[in-house]
Amino acid sequence: MVIRVGRIALPTGLRRALTFWRRSIQARVVVSTLLLSAIVISAVGWFLLQQTRDGLLRHRVDVVVGEVEAEVAATRDRLSTASGTEVNASQQRADLIDPIIEAGDSRGYGVVLGGPEGNDTGLADGGAHRTSGLELSSVPARLERHFDGVNRSTAWTYTEIVRTLPDGTTETKPGIVVGSQVQLPADGQHYTIYFLFPLTEEEETLSLVTRALLTAAGLLLVLVAGITWLVTRQVVTPVRMARRVAERLASGHLQERLRVTGEDDLARLATSFNQMASNLQRQIRQLEELSWVQRRFVSDVSHELRTPLTTVRMAGDVLHDARRDFDPATARAAELLQAELDRFETLLVDLLEISRFDAGAAALDIEDINLLDVAHRVVDAARPLADQRGVLVVVEQPDQPVRAQVDPRRVERILRNLVTNAIDHAYPDDLDRPIVVRMAADDQAAAVTVRDRGVGLAPGESAMVFNRFWRSDPARARSSGGTGLGLAISLEDAHLHGGWLQAWGRPGEGAQFRLTLPRRAGTPLRRSPLPLAPLDEEDPELTVPDDEAPLPDSGREPSRGVSS
Repeated sequence: MVIRVGRIALPTGLRRALTFWRRSIQARVVVSTLLLSAIVISAVGWFLLQQTRDGLLRHRVDVVVGEVEAEVAATRDRLSTASGTEVNASQQRADLIDPIIEAGDSRGYGVVLGGPEGNDTGLADGGAHRTSGLELSSVPARLERHFDGVNRSTAWTYTEIVRTLPDGTTETKPGIVVGSQVQLPADGQHYTIYFLFPLTEEEETLSLVTRALLTAAGLLLVLVAGITWLVTRQVVTPVRMARRVAERLASGHLQERLRVTGEDDLARLATSFNQMASNLQRQIRQLEELSWVQRRFVSDVSHELRTPLTTVRMAGDVLHDARRDFDPATARAAELLQAELDRFETLLVDLLEISRFDAGAAALDIEDINLLDVAHRVVDAARPLADQRGVLVVVEQPDQPVRAQVDPRRVERILRNLVTNAIDHAYPDDLDRPIVVRMAADDQAAAVTVRDRGVGLAPGESAMVFNRFWRSDPARARSSGGTGLGLAISLEDAHLHGGWLQAWGRPGEGAQFRLTLPRRAGTPLRRSPLPLAPLDEEDPELTVPDDEAPLPDSGREPSRGVSS
């Protein structure tokens, strides 16, 4: 299974590993400690291996150089006792080198006789006298050049010893080649004897040391990982417990507390956390009691006012029906009384609705409807008010049906509040700048925007416009006789659907409200099909990103999604 993140497709296993890495501080500490320990151990191991290798080679060089000098000294002694009248140089060379080759075969090193001095063919002449199977290429050319001229000192260097085995294959091993010159009495020429010592024992020793270091490093890393895991567990476990308790506190289990053991810093942290939780519980209970009293007060007052309001309504209706028999001043008073009674009754209805939201008693009656039909009903109902103000309200026809599973009554109330609010704040007698109701839908969400070109909203007012009884201009008269609770109730209706209700505005340029609802009930919203900023705005700063996920459990878009 592959999950696509942005433009990169990640396998499920890798995604889970990355999630675990981000969320587990214990894993990060253990892995970081292991990496640092591995780097340190590798550096120390490399240094120890280098020192061991240099020490082994240095010791081997001292041994073989001493052995060669002893062998050459013995050879010179034999030559000094040879007859000075011996003129067969070839026989004397054989008598010189054969014992050395036999000694080399028994002691594990090879021998090559080179010379005589000044022979341009190098080892080609004297090279016939050498250990069986030993290739002449085993002697480096730089060592041969060392003995050109009058240089008589013993010299050594590292080399690759190449041997031809009886089955015809070749074998290459690292070694040390030591060269030294002797003078042959028969012809008076100087010949170079090359001793080739393999480093087999040193290789085996170095391999053994390497295996021991690798084993020790592996065991040490396991030990470091275990110790780090145990130490971090002692610190992380109380933190995880605190996180779980904090999550349960956040979910409403206010009685949860941390268990306190010991007197260390973590125990003191747990004690402080418990004290904080107790204080929060006390404060939350006080706020809940105050909120319950407030909701009860609003509900009781709303219900208790209904009876006297009914009596006053009956008396007001009688006065309003008989206003033609009154003098003009009394008739006008009867008309004002009737209008204020209508507004008072609407206010009581809104207060009862708000109290139901506060009490968590509001519920949805879901139906699959076309939002275009709801918009037309709202606009038709608001047309008399729009005609009175001299304002034109237009519903744009969407490209496709905008259907959603919603509560028709609540959605109609939201759109009615938005349209009447737009009519209230539009410039009167301005048919050139109509109020536009626009809607669109995608696979996940449906959106409706109401755009007016009236007084607009000042910076910061787009977030305050949904507050209860808030008015941008308290001195401004309402055309529709609103109560100041319409947008607050609309916001609660939108949240009840799991949707968003947002506002954009600029002074003198009008405002736009956007309602976004999930097309299927219970589906979380991720984006809106319509932008929050009006489509007729050309300012790029007004472009609002809609492809961001909402904050967890908020039912709202990110704060950037509301601009003013």
